[in-house]
Amino acid sequence: MNNKLQTDIARIKKDMNAVIFAHNYQSRETQKIADFLGDSLELSRLAAQVPEQTIVFAGVKFMAETAKILAPDKLVLLPRLDAGCPMADMITLEDLRELKALHPQAMVVTYVNSSAEIKAESDLCCTSANAVSVVRNVPSRQVIFIPDKNLGAYVASKVPEKELILFEGYCYVHNRIKIEEIVEMKRRFPNAPVLIHPEAPMAVLNLADEVFSTSGMLAYVQKSTEKEFVVATEQGLLERMAAENPGKQFYPALRPKICSNMKRTTLEDVLGAMQKKQYQITVDERIAVPARKALAEMLKYV
Repeated sequence: MNNKLQTDIARIKKDMNAVIFAHNYQSRETQKIADFLGDSLELSRLAAQVPEQTIVFAGVKFMAETAKILAPDKLVLLPRLDAGCPMADMITLEDLRELKALHPQAMVVTYVNSSAEIKAESDLCCTSANAVSVVRNVPSRQVIFIPDKNLGAYVASKVPEKELILFEGYCYVHNRIKIEEIVEMKRRFPNAPVLIHPEAPMAVLNLADEVFSTSGMLAYVQKSTEKEFVVATEQGLLERMAAENPGKQFYPALRPKICSNMKRTTLEDVLGAMQKKQYQITVDERIAVPARKALAEMLKYV
């Protein structure tokens, strides 16, 4: 790590009363300068709780938007404006409104990997960590679950009493995890538990020993007495696992899975964001108010 950059970031952060959030999929270099490192649910909970008035969010746009919605009085900076989420961009308001018109009795549960506008049109939000709990507890039998068809299929398998109406969105990183890759890793490491993120296709999830969000994976490997793990998710999490669990080995699903959007943020970007107070995230109150309600419902569930 560039020591001068690290020192400059720490100094400016203190001067401007800022806090740095980083998602688990960020590069290890960016993870190291974060005050808080976690998944979407963990960081969402923290947004309104931290005392600092500026949040520098090393992640992608929907995460920074979520922080701004939950902490409207704080300055939220996204170091890279081009750090987006292809899955979030797959669904439009027109798509969602069409689904609602077709299924007027259904409640809308929206994965947090979505735009502020989509959240505002939803009844509740969820993350991969609490999607099953959220869907299980909504009062309607029919649930429109958007935008991730893979997470939706996993939730449907765990909550058979609900009828889930799925959209055709997906995470391009997890959707390309293949059955053959998991089979090969099981052959190579027969004693290693296989952990898979629920954004992977259902046929892949059926091969997992455990299906977890990133925070669930971290907790599992920390407690486990096993020394080797196959971890099928974005490579940034495996790097964090290796750093926090010396003596344990973590293997990807054959080839490392990389989210190019998550990897765009560099230390130079973080420093520049604080020096220039860029890029400031804003959410129109007409969108923020209903989106905040949907997110507040999400935060009731662990």
